Amino acid sequence: MSTPVRTADALVIGGGVIGLSIAWRAAQHGLRVIVADPEPGGGATHAAAGMLTPIAEAAYAERELFRLGQESLARYPAFAAELTELTGEPTGFRQTGTLQVAYDHDDLAVLAEMSLLQETFGVPARQLSAREARAAEPMLDPCVRGALLAASDGSVDPRLLVRALLAACAAAGAQLVRQPVAGLSVTAGRATGATLADGTQVRAGSVVLAAGWQSGTLPGLPADAAPPVRPVKGQILRLCSTPATRAAGLPPALLQRTVRGIVRGSSVYLVPRASGELVIGATQEELGPDTRVTAGGVWELLRDARMLVPGITELELVEAVAGLRPGTPDNAPVIGPAQLPGLVLATGHFRAGVLLAPVTAEIIADYLATKQCAAAAMPFTPQRFARRVTERREPLPAGSPQ
Repeated sequence: MSTPVRTADALVIGGGVIGLSIAWRAAQHGLRVIVADPEPGGGATHAAAGMLTPIAEAAYAERELFRLGQESLARYPAFAAELTELTGEPTGFRQTGTLQVAYDHDDLAVLAEMSLLQETFGVPARQLSAREARAAEPMLDPCVRGALLAASDGSVDPRLLVRALLAACAAAGAQLVRQPVAGLSVTAGRATGATLADGTQVRAGSVVLAAGWQSGTLPGLPADAAPPVRPVKGQILRLCSTPATRAAGLPPALLQRTVRGIVRGSSVYLVPRASGELVIGATQEELGPDTRVTAGGVWELLRDARMLVPGITELELVEAVAGLRPGTPDNAPVIGPAQLPGLVLATGHFRAGVLLAPVTAEIIADYLATKQCAAAAMPFTPQRFARRVTERREPLPAGSPQ
């Protein structure tokens, strides 16, 4: 019995929000695309809150990542609108801003540092007094001391987004294979496809590795081409209103916009959905591939969220889930051609996979079609890790201090 063989211009390994976005855009370029994933949208995307908050998440060492996030956020309105227009599926996209709040005076000092950082990035958030913060979000606790409003931030529902992307991929002609990949195929020093779990051979001109934290463990992947990704656990909760809360006059989701809080030094965020759902997250735990939901994780999230929005205690807890984000040594994604010819990497997006999906998809789809890497991707190519290793190994010039 002969081995089944399928052919494509591009094989995308991984069907999360990144892989599906790439497949859709690549198919729109006229490429024959196959996506391999046993459970599309079932990994980190399934657990994600869907915050689109490059301003609120800005960090001192991540200026280039901030710029990429801003570029991707600018694409989101058209990205989401196009998906809904093509498929009729909603994405839950909302651009209602992010309110960063401080619970006590020490937290307010941290918020002041964030404000200074945002000013250096050229996107200062509006500073609000305690009274103004509660006017913006009336369900905030009276103890909240102040806030920053990043008006252009937004959010999306990743689970709805996946449904829309799956429909868009099908409409564009991309084929979905609900199977794991058993191994990467390498011929004469080039990635040429992969073997699926049932033995099917997929032959492809390019292979896009978008398998999240598992991207570095793909069987058959040469060590020097493997991205340095690791799993970073995040626990997240989903709450919704009940007949009792509605009878008490509480608004369905309690909040109008995303609230990111600092509560006695701890961080928590609350993301409202138009459906009335409220997402609370997220822990950040370096525990390897551990997806257990723990009592401690749930307690910490509820404790901090309740300090900011006491009304959450009246909501129904409908889900507690843990996901694994793909982290990298510098917290930035790995985007672009790998050391192995024929292999393209789109992984390591850590906390920003949903945010960076539109810009990553355009960068990778354009590369597949033209073999030219966009300037926006240059700070995030796999070669940056090889350069750092080389720099560490280079001997110091004679007479240099040791």
